[in-house]
Amino acid sequence: MNRALIDTDILSYYFKGDSLVVENFKKYLTEYDIIEISLITYYEIMSGLLHKNAHKQLEIFNDFVTENIVISLTEESCKISSELYSKLRIKGELIDDIDLLIAGVAIENEMTFVTNNESHFGRIPGLKIENWKMHAL
Repeated sequence: MNRALIDTDILSYYFKGDSLVVENFKKYLTEYDIIEISLITYYEIMSGLLHKNAHKQLEIFNDFVTENIVISLTEESCKISSELYSKLRIKGELIDDIDLLIAGVAIENEMTFVTNNESHFGRIPGLKIENWKMHAL
């Protein structure tokens, strides 16, 4: 099993207690001691919870972050994201910049990207994808 970078949607399913996602987290954690998310996913979750004024969920998320790892953007991950943007734009298959930044982090760190949005992220060349919402580990 490869290291995994967890997308915002999968993390949301985890916090909502989706049984398959929770089970996949447990299986993953038998091999790896931590869950890794990108700084972009951190931003997306935090901004959503702050907007909802969800204090209890913010506390739960902050505890989760303390026990796991948030991977920052680097110059290299941004370069990868820029190259992806260029390739996809030439094909006329644009993807949101925020998603390209997450993909750049996964590719730079040679991680499998775990998302429920396979059709969207599946267009990104070089990005390994798994869907923990639909498939058991």
